[in-house]
Amino acid sequence: MEKKAKISAFQLAMIMYPTIVVTAILLLPSMIAKFAHRDMWLSPIWAASGGVFIVWVCYRLHQLYPGQSMIQYAQHIIGRIPGKAVGVILLLFFLQLNGYIIREFGEFMISLFFPKTPILVVMGSIVLVAAYAVRGGMEVLGRCASVFAPMVLILFLMLLVLLIPNMKPRNWLPCLENGIQPTLIGAIVPMGGWFGEFCLVSFLFPALKEGERGFKWSLLTVLFVTLTMVITNLATLSIYGNLMESIHFPVILASRYVQLADFIEHVESLVMAIWILGVFVKVSMFLYAAVVGTAEWLNLSDYRLLVLPVALICLPLSVWLAPNLQGLSYAISTSGTFYYATVQYLIPTVLLITAMIRSGKKPKAKGV
Repeated sequence: MEKKAKISAFQLAMIMYPTIVVTAILLLPSMIAKFAHRDMWLSPIWAASGGVFIVWVCYRLHQLYPGQSMIQYAQHIIGRIPGKAVGVILLLFFLQLNGYIIREFGEFMISLFFPKTPILVVMGSIVLVAAYAVRGGMEVLGRCASVFAPMVLILFLMLLVLLIPNMKPRNWLPCLENGIQPTLIGAIVPMGGWFGEFCLVSFLFPALKEGERGFKWSLLTVLFVTLTMVITNLATLSIYGNLMESIHFPVILASRYVQLADFIEHVESLVMAIWILGVFVKVSMFLYAAVVGTAEWLNLSDYRLLVLPVALICLPLSVWLAPNLQGLSYAISTSGTFYYATVQYLIPTVLLITAMIRSGKKPKAKGV
């Protein structure tokens, strides 16, 4: 199963950073603001503990079962039949979540940039490009991410600099007016959804050239994702203040405020570039996990035959999962959060506890 494909620990970080950040900077601020209000910038800090925890869990499992993904070592830990059942749950979850991501991409693009273009055309384009990249293998994904992730970061920083004249830091005050509890409640959505997506490192650790550095770079990715979320929340809050709760795409709307010397204005294209590059990496990573996981579940020697069929399954799923963007956002921020947390946290944790009990001792960290 692509045993010779190898990526560096840096490429792992470049894959995971846009995978988590791209949808977070556009959708999360308003979701968190509904609970944390002016203190919304604190919620990602508490939520980051979930990312650290799941990275640690996946790394410990990788130490016990090197060269295997969660689909494979689940069968060794809890038995063939229960392990197969867990594999089905994970694969269906990856397909469903990828459907959500594709739908978010389509809704965003047609509502703000291409209102007359059929949504299936927009979604189909990103699915086909991602399928082509996944068919090329993990090394192709690693190289693409190494190019796109820095571009996403640079474009994001450029947008923030251009927005500085429109920011009003007084909107941050008073700090902790209602205590710390609202910020903890606001942390539930990013912790259960976005930071839980770090469980995907279980599919990346087996492909690392330098496995002992994967844990460090994964933790660094959690740190940079957290910083990006905090900065995004502070920037949007300083622009919109109490209006944050009612705005679905605060970053794209904020970009329309940019007007510098009557020359630099209407920089929505920066946000569109961030979105397209980041979503490509995210859709590709989830598609890779679904395709490779399916091949491992079926004990196939080559996953490439499954790329196009699985990719085509994601397309109708993206249409069936939600009637519109509002319904999608509501599902993600309510019951969806606990559903994501159950799959992304509970399954790896139970697998690790079972593996440690069966091994009779706690695995020692090597090179950490």
